[in-house]
Order: sequence, then C-alpha cells, then structure tokens
Amino acid sequence: MTPVSLYWRIFGLNAVVLGAATALLLWAPVTVSVPVLLTEAVILVGGMAVMLVANAALLRVGLAPLDRVTRLMTTVDLLRPGQRLPVRGSDEISELVSAFNAMLERLEKERAASSARALLAQEAERRRIAVELHDEVGQSMTAILLALKQAADEAPDPLRGELRQVQEITRESLDEVRRLVRRLRPGVLDDLGLVSAVASLATEFATHTGLRVKRSFDPDLPTLDNSTELVIYRVAQESLTNAARHAEARNVKVSLYREDDHVVLEVSDDGRGIGAAREGAGIRGMRERALLIGATLDITPVTRTGTRIRLAVPAVRKQS
Repeated sequence: MTPVSLYWRIFGLNAVVLGAATALLLWAPVTVSVPVLLTEAVILVGGMAVMLVANAALLRVGLAPLDRVTRLMTTVDLLRPGQRLPVRGSDEISELVSAFNAMLERLEKERAASSARALLAQEAERRRIAVELHDEVGQSMTAILLALKQAADEAPDPLRGELRQVQEITRESLDEVRRLVRRLRPGVLDDLGLVSAVASLATEFATHTGLRVKRSFDPDLPTLDNSTELVIYRVAQESLTNAARHAEARNVKVSLYREDDHVVLEVSDDGRGIGAAREGAGIRGMRERALLIGATLDITPVTRTGTRIRLAVPAVRKQS
C-alpha cells in the first residue's frame, strides 16, 4: 500500500469535515434569510463550532506521533541511553520517527566516545598530579621532617618544644598529601584488587568524616578489567563523598556482590535524600563513567530519607 504523506493526510481530514458540513447544508431543512434571523445565526454558529471541534479532534489523532516526538525531544537525556519511539507504518511521520531514533543512537555513541576521551584524559591528569605530589612535594616534606628532627635534637629546651610542634604540623601535612595522592591515584586498586581498594576507601572515609560505614562484599566476585574496576572505585568514591558532604548522612552501607551475570556496587545512606533536586556534576560524572563500560546506574530514594546508588556492571572477565 502506498504511504500517505502528511500533506495529504491533513488535506483528507479537512476534506472530511468540510464535506460533512456541505452535506448538512444541502440536505438539512435550514434556510438563510436576508437579513439573517437570530435562530438561523445560532444554527450557523453552532454548525461552525461543531466543524471546528471535529477538525481539531481529527487533527489531534492524525498528528499524535508528532506530539510523541516532541515530548521525547524535550525529555531525552543522553546519559540515559535507550530511549526510543515505536515506529508504526511507513508514512512520513514514521520516517521522521525513524530518523529521530537514528539521530539519538548516533548522538549516544558520539557522547560515549567523547566522554571516554574526557575521562581518560582526566585519569591521566590525576595520575600526573599524584606522581608530582608524591615525588616532589612528598619528598621535600620528608626532607623537612628529617631536618626538623635533627634541629630539635640539637636545640636547647625552650626552642626544642617549638621545633617539635612544627615537626608535628609538617607530619600532619605530609599525611594529608599522601591521602590526596591515594584519592587521585588509587594504587591499592592495582596492587590488591577491587575489594581491598573499596574496603580501604570505606575505612578512610569512616576515619576522616565520622561516617559509620558498613561493608558487605561477596567473596566470589569475578576478576574485571582495569577500566571497569576503576569505574566501580570512582563511583564508590563519589557516592561516599556525596553521603558525607551533601546528604548529611550518619550511616552508609557499601556492598559489592554478584547478581546473575553482573557485578553490582550498591551504596545506601540514611541522609536527607536526593528528592527532586537537579543532578549535579558528581552524579552526571558517575553516569558518564557507567556509560563508558556499558553499566547501568540507578539512583533511588530509600524509605522516607536516604539514597541508594546502584551500579550494575557486566561481568566480563579480565583480559590476559
């Protein structure tokens, strides 16, 4: 069957309405006087109103697919891939829907590729800064500590106490630099694996923020590739940061477990919840990382307060 174009569809709908109106004028027992009587004017105005309503209803039905395309255009989010419109028929509207779906798929691929490049560049910059902090700042502060220790050992009593205080301040600053290095470059992830890295991260957050962090790790997790493990670690890191800084939570639970053919990271807190607030850069960054490895990120409220962040990652074995 030859598809009907949008032009002829609208033309046909209007023709039906005008044809029905003409038939009523031809066969209805209605006459128009000069001047027009009140009853005749009421009948004509009523007939026009009926035609307008019928025309609007038919156009609404005929152009409904365009409304669906418009609604999706206003709500589509490239960080939530897979949003598509059903294609029905083979007319111009169906071709428009197909073209729009193809455009979404192309944009999602381009967004994923650009996000991958940006995230890789970000990780490389973090690694560079961590190396410079460790090699330059860390070593310089270590040398200062040794010099302060030697000076304090040789100094008289009144000055020795002050040098000890400066030495303690320098030691605390060195510990802070080392903590920043660990956050910028999780060396424990390369050395001990994902579970140990996330456990160390949870312990560190509990120590420095006062959060009560409960951990639950499945001992039978598959070995993942390096990029996947890094994404899971970064999502856990951002989730704990949000719970400590923004959610005002007191208790957090971090879980790593296997579910069918996926590895799932779940971080839930008892904070004030995400509500209807607009997603910030941290959450959108987590979504971009999830897209990078083909994972699914869900952020849902927990009971009346609190938030649950769930990252489901396909369990692809690490390549040798």
